[in-house]
Amino acid sequence: MYKLGFFLVISFITLSSFGQEVKRSKGDAYFYSYDYEAAIRAYKKQMADGDLISNAQLLNLADAYFKTSDYPNASKIYLDIHKNDTIMSNHRFNSMLQSMAKTSERERVRAFLESKRDTYTSEWIENADFNYELLDSNLGDGAGFFVFNLDGNSQQADFSPTFFKDKLLFSSSRSSKSKKVYEPSGESYLDIFVARLSANGNITNPNRYEGMPETKYHKSTPYYSEDLKRLFYVLSNAEGDNLSFDDNGKNSLAIGMIYDNGFFRYLLKDLSTSFYYPFYDSKGEKLYFAANFEDGYGGTDIYVVNTNNGQIMSEPINLGPRINSPGNEIAPYIFDGSLYFSSDVFYGLGGMDIYKSNVNSDNTYGVPVNLGSGINSKYDDFGFIIKDNGDEGLIGYFASNKPGGKGKDDLYGFKVSGTPGLKTLSYHGRVLRAKNENYIADATVSLIDEQGKLIREVKTKENGTYQLEVPWKANTSLKIHKENFGTYYKKFGRAEMDALGKAPLNVKLAHVDDIVGKKEEKTVIKMKDFFFAKGKSLITSDIALELDKVIEASKYFPNMKLRIETHTDSRGSTSANNRLSQDRADAIRGYLAANGVSAGNIISAKGFGETQLVNNCKNGVYCLDFLHQQNDRTLIVVSNIDEISN
Repeated sequence: MYKLGFFLVISFITLSSFGQEVKRSKGDAYFYSYDYEAAIRAYKKQMADGDLISNAQLLNLADAYFKTSDYPNASKIYLDIHKNDTIMSNHRFNSMLQSMAKTSERERVRAFLESKRDTYTSEWIENADFNYELLDSNLGDGAGFFVFNLDGNSQQADFSPTFFKDKLLFSSSRSSKSKKVYEPSGESYLDIFVARLSANGNITNPNRYEGMPETKYHKSTPYYSEDLKRLFYVLSNAEGDNLSFDDNGKNSLAIGMIYDNGFFRYLLKDLSTSFYYPFYDSKGEKLYFAANFEDGYGGTDIYVVNTNNGQIMSEPINLGPRINSPGNEIAPYIFDGSLYFSSDVFYGLGGMDIYKSNVNSDNTYGVPVNLGSGINSKYDDFGFIIKDNGDEGLIGYFASNKPGGKGKDDLYGFKVSGTPGLKTLSYHGRVLRAKNENYIADATVSLIDEQGKLIREVKTKENGTYQLEVPWKANTSLKIHKENFGTYYKKFGRAEMDALGKAPLNVKLAHVDDIVGKKEEKTVIKMKDFFFAKGKSLITSDIALELDKVIEASKYFPNMKLRIETHTDSRGSTSANNRLSQDRADAIRGYLAANGVSAGNIISAKGFGETQLVNNCKNGVYCLDFLHQQNDRTLIVVSNIDEISN
């Protein structure tokens, strides 16, 4: 399988066990020469002879078992080391879970992940939950792929196809007189070939592509941008006929670009870092690629850089844990607003599987969805490309090392009537405090179906973000709440969900302290004091401005129960003041009910006249106007504060 391992260069590490140096053994020599069967025998003999074996060597032994498909022994060693709290790389953590899954222990993997929810990245566990449910239900197998092996495959490795005008470019290790032999594989260094595309989607007359600078070393994983008229590809770092090495003796791979006029330039080059699988998104002017940087999440991760007319304008940006797993991610490709890529993450069908993730309008990514057994197998499936094929639907290509092919990796074509990948329903966004737009962490976000049944529930992160993704369902509801905050609840019909599309749904919640306070030993809506015209009950614009705060509070707290209380001063007759205050209470009730406050949530509207004065300005007592005005007041009392706070 040449998707990545073909490029890997032997690198030696210091082996130690509990602080004690261990000599390099025969097992190490075999392991780093890719002779895994011999490495297993040598490591087992080392242990049988009573020689000290380090944790690093035990991990090599586990890797050797994994490489030779002895998954029970691999998972046993990985788990033993993991239980002893020995530091394990994310990549080996992925191999451990792969080993468990491949020995029919999927439920054990799920139980293990459930126990580690507070330890590992939440996106990985959410992705695993989604894809395990998908595989269990066979929902991902409905795309209707028609897959065919291409006639132009060789007995060597053929992979990484890309559309090139009316042809197909691809990578191959098939024999070439101009190429040296790549020692780890015993075959020619990779080269780029071109073939004609026939009407039925097959390829004919594959030949070495001559439209690029000559090198005796690797040229591979091409991508042609029709918009830029430029070819991106990977090549060995070399000066003339000599490979270039870093200070540790490592040769790496760079990304180069060729213009249609033949001019060549490097785009990404670092003697200590290899870059793989370039893809240029002309719509977003972004260059995607795979690399194994130190800040990654596992093996190779997918990164992106911003460009201007193909020239790089930013540092590499990791696509994050929603896309990048503890395993390897390679071969990014964007089609119809979705990112397709390949990964050997532990929750797949086999080794490398092809996944699809929706690219949202805010540059976040949806849950990667396995394309299912129609295209993925128990083996390695990778390098997916696709395009419109007129009335025949869609056509695309990928590579696989599954049985039945002609070589180590074969190119396959496929035809499909609709966009591959399960249609999903996705809600994502950020939850903010209404008063100041601070992030709200640990809010509960619930997705509910038509019958009121909970579909999925997540918590917001420290930065207030949330993401929920499930197989498509019509007519769902979203509920977001947190203690001492209001509740967001909205039903979404099909039209509303389609309108929302891939845009973020940002939600503001009000904290109870932001909308209520204490007045006259009662819990009331916070408003500025307002006054009706003398002897009147008309809702003026100034009064409406304050009452709108009640309407807004009711939106944040839809179950809030209100009591409207109006009061007058003692001037005028008692009976007139009673009638006036009641008219004002009724006017307020009418305004609130007409503007969105549920009539059922207004449990009373009562005018108290001059019966509850707040000072001594009663009948017969002389008071200044401002003292009388203190008695002329309105309170909107919240009667169920304990309920809405929880």
